[in-house]
Parts: sequence; structure tokens; C-alpha cells
Amino acid sequence: MGVMNATSAITLPFWMILALFGTGLVAGFVDAIAGGGGLITLPVMLSVGLPAQLALGTNKLQATFGSGSATWHYAKCGVVSLPECRRGVLFTFLGAAAGTWLVQQQDPAFLKHFIPIILLAVVGYVLWRPELGAADIHPRMSPGTFYAVLGLGLGFYDGFLGPGTGSFWTMAFMLGLGFNLTKATGFTKVMNFTSNVVSFVFFAVAGNVHYAAGLSMGAGQLIGAKVGSGMVVTRGTKFVRPVFITMVLAVTLKLLYDAFQK
Repeated sequence: MGVMNATSAITLPFWMILALFGTGLVAGFVDAIAGGGGLITLPVMLSVGLPAQLALGTNKLQATFGSGSATWHYAKCGVVSLPECRRGVLFTFLGAAAGTWLVQQQDPAFLKHFIPIILLAVVGYVLWRPELGAADIHPRMSPGTFYAVLGLGLGFYDGFLGPGTGSFWTMAFMLGLGFNLTKATGFTKVMNFTSNVVSFVFFAVAGNVHYAAGLSMGAGQLIGAKVGSGMVVTRGTKFVRPVFITMVLAVTLKLLYDAFQK
């Protein structure tokens, strides 16, 4: 299976396509609950021989299915009001477009030492404030300011690097707009879906998407995200909280390992 460059056609055997479907299923379930699905999908795609840029683009394709499925389910169940998300979608779109364009021009490695520290701070704060996310609280920011600042910032980050974006969005919704954890998780998926779609388009234009792998994983994501988001709606914050903390720690440890290994 020769690889000339990231845009070369790579044929994957049928058993590998099935394995990627299963990977998407598990990742979609986990991601719909607490984020961090990329921690599962990216290593698997790299292990089957996809070059880094191709794996990143393919990851955005398959993640679009999962975040889209979760968004639809959360909206259907009344967790998310899509009209309330319009400003967030707009600014996230702009931020993600800038970040995805920039990441294809240069190496984002300089951020890898910095992001794990922020994620550890997220975990520490959630553990220190066990009541955080149990119920809605008074917002600290107006929606207009919140979406302009966080949409541009986290949209850019998701397009540029990505790991931990869902955790940052969830924490931001709880602290900035006063959402409970279940509602914050639902709104996070809308923003994730936006940045995933934008990033996918940029990678696709550059030829950095493996469609057979991305669509097989995307099919798994559709199912996994539906099941995961359903469990969030029915079980609520007490179920989401430990999964959220676990996934933030897992992403943090993975980033630390990548950043400091020789």
C-alpha cells in the first residue's frame, strides 16, 4: 500500500473499513457525552497508514457526522435552542476558517506544551467546585460578547489544533452563560459541528480527506452519537460529570505524552 503524499489514493481492505466503523461508533458515543472522541479516532487512522494531514482531514469528516447527530438529537429533545446558537455559529465559523487555513501553512507544535496546562486547570476547577453544572446559574457575560470572544477563539483553536475543544466549550458555557452541564454539553455539540464542517471543507479543498475511511467512521459516529446524547438527556449531570472529567484527563495525558516524548 504505497503512499506518495497526503493526497495519494490509499486503498484500505474491507476488514479495516469495518474496524474504522467500530472506532467511529465508540468515539461518537464518548464524544457526544463529554468530548474527546478525537483521542480515539486519530491514533487509529494513523495506525492504518494515513499520513498526518490526511488523518486530520479525514478526522474532521467523520467528526462532522458525530457532532451533527448529537446536535440534532439535543435539539429534538429540547436541550438546545438552535436560534440561540446563531451568533455562536457565525463567530465559530469565522474562527475555524482562520485556524484551519493557518494550520495548513505552519506547524502547531508550539501549542502542544501550553494546552495540557489549561486542561489540567479545567479538571482542577471542576473537582474544586463539585456543584458546578448542577443547575443553571446567573450568566457572567452577555450572549453577544460571549459568542464573539469564545466563538472566534475556540473556533480558531479547533481549526488550528483541536484537542480539548469540547472541554473548553463546555466549561465556557457553564462559567460564561451559566448553563448547567447537560445544557452546556448540548450547546457545545452545535459549536463543534460548525467548526468540524468548516475544517472539513478546507481540508477537502486541499485534497486531504480519505473518503472511504471518513464515511465508514462517520456511519459509526451517527449511531454512537445518537446513543450517547440520549444517555445525557435521560441521565443528566450526575452521569455526564465523571465522564467529562475522565475524558479531559485522558486528553491531557495524551497531549503531555506527545509534547514531551523524545
